[in-house]
Amino acid sequence: MLFQAVDRKRCASCQRWSGPRQPGDTPETVQIEAETVTGLCEGGGWHGSERRARSACGHWLRWQELS
Repeated sequence: MLFQAVDRKRCASCQRWSGPRQPGDTPETVQIEAETVTGLCEGGGWHGSERRARSACGHWLRWQELS
């Protein structure tokens, strides 16, 4: 398992990303299986495209599960 910081604004911590993840040990991290995990972008700049957990774009929204 890997932890990714929310402040990096990557797909793993974005509301629009549908890949497998869970909140990390702190509100500022997201837990993912591996850097190669993918999920669909739903409504962002890459809408309908499969994106890796560490990808970035300008339409990032904080994942609601992290609130």
